[in-house]
Amino acid sequence: MNIDILMTPGQLTYGRSELKEVYRRNLMRAFTIAAAFQFAGIGTYYGVKYIQEQTEEPRAPMVRIMKYSELGPPPSLTNTAPLPTLGVSATAVKPSIGIPVPVPDAQVNPEQTIASQQELAAVAGPTENANAGGNVKVDQDVIIDEPGIDEFLPVEKEPQIVKSVSPKYPEIARLAGIEGSVWVKVLVGKDGKPKKVVVLKEAPKGIFSEAAVEAAMQFLFTPAIMNAGPVACWVAIPFKFTIKSGQAS
Repeated sequence: MNIDILMTPGQLTYGRSELKEVYRRNLMRAFTIAAAFQFAGIGTYYGVKYIQEQTEEPRAPMVRIMKYSELGPPPSLTNTAPLPTLGVSATAVKPSIGIPVPVPDAQVNPEQTIASQQELAAVAGPTENANAGGNVKVDQDVIIDEPGIDEFLPVEKEPQIVKSVSPKYPEIARLAGIEGSVWVKVLVGKDGKPKKVVVLKEAPKGIFSEAAVEAAMQFLFTPAIMNAGPVACWVAIPFKFTIKSGQAS
């Protein structure tokens, strides 16, 4: 039996060609959505990584402060363990050569004396001959009393900032709208004044370092204390340059 299906003029047909068109359209939508999610994930990863690099503080060497009362007693110099004895299986043979032979005492002048430390100190040292050729320059011994930037230096009291100076915002960076940060390390001397400044980290590079170093050299500190006396010590200082305030801190 044949059944005829009558279609009204307003009714649309739905067949193979329509399914292909819907498949192609949905496939393009799926690719577009997948690409958008992938680019968003990659952008989020690198954005978080960049923010962490800007806010991350440089790692400074760990300094452990200990008091003498916390240290254990030193090892005893008298109560030492006896050395182990070595057993000798055979009797040692007395050497037949190399026996010293006594000789008469040397003739010493009884009037000869040995100079004391005061007499030796009073003796004038050698002087430069004016007629001799060449230039001779004698300098005093230089005592180096600067710890290394990464050297471990135990102190009882760390330096404290007494006077801080805000660095000048570079005019080029202000006009260009550039912001950044600089981490410096300052060598504080025994008098509490900066002796040296080293740039640890700068972002962006080559713009704010000069202003940060100039400001750090104007700081004043209380010196670090060790053994009831001042010692030189390194201190890390951060500087941030922002356009909103127009200043650096």
